[in-house]
Amino acid sequence: MKKNFKSILGIILCMMLLLPACSNQTANITSSKSTLNIVATTTMLADLSKNIGGDRVTVDGLMGPGIDPHLYQASAGDVTLMQKAQIVVYNGLHLEGKMGEIFENLNNQKVICIGEGLDPSMLLKSETNSKTYDPHIWFDVTLWKQAAQIVANGFKEADPEYASLYDKNLSDYLKKLEELNLYIQSRTTELSKEQRVLVTAHDAFQYFGKAYGFEVKGLQGISTDAEAGTADVSSLADFIVERQIKAIFVESSIPPKTIEALQSAVKAKGFDVVIGGELYSDSLGDESLGAASYILTFRSNIDTIVDALK
Repeated sequence: MKKNFKSILGIILCMMLLLPACSNQTANITSSKSTLNIVATTTMLADLSKNIGGDRVTVDGLMGPGIDPHLYQASAGDVTLMQKAQIVVYNGLHLEGKMGEIFENLNNQKVICIGEGLDPSMLLKSETNSKTYDPHIWFDVTLWKQAAQIVANGFKEADPEYASLYDKNLSDYLKKLEELNLYIQSRTTELSKEQRVLVTAHDAFQYFGKAYGFEVKGLQGISTDAEAGTADVSSLADFIVERQIKAIFVESSIPPKTIEALQSAVKAKGFDVVIGGELYSDSLGDESLGAASYILTFRSNIDTIVDALK
């Protein structure tokens, strides 16, 4: 009986000694499968990161819907968030113009700059500065496919254990982007070549114009840093009257006063032009408007443009 008791006691002691080891092993497994912390600057890049990362990542976006990235100044909380992240994704090409030094000082995380990974031959030069590129790359779906590949490659480098997951998510997303591309092309065919003239608050749609056959005029330049002057308004008003353009467009991230001033200038010249609606330019829409993703935002934009110019 004493022998049996000693045997049982020995087994219990062994099990108690093994419990911490089992507990540590479980903790390690949980740790290895915890999500990656991603910080993306714009709403477009936050959406892209979620599509590529899926359930494997937790994405914090610095800028919400309607925020202008050209003028955005990072808060102390933003800097802390990026410093604690494992991956930081930003557009580059001077889109986040006031944040350059912050990105340069990030040393302990994987930093993915979309602009640096794109083929320069596919980028448009700024009309006002030949040494800089137009940063509004998301308005060409073909370029956004490249951006998706760049993000996927960066995630795989930082998290190689889940490379197959990122590849699958990328493949699925590229198919959705191609469907979007075909939809945009289909809607564009509803307009004649003469009708394909897009006048907006700032010059954010040149990639869109090149990809889908639109002539694009922006009241302000590529960056919203520079405000439109009286001469700019008058010149564009003359263009609208001469071409008999039916509609012009405000943008969600820019106050409507500049386009309203343009509308008034056109009316003073004896022609009526309507404001055809609001376009999403430097940020995505929000859930309440049914445009909280890149795909939904782009569909909303092309529907607004075509319906107003028809």
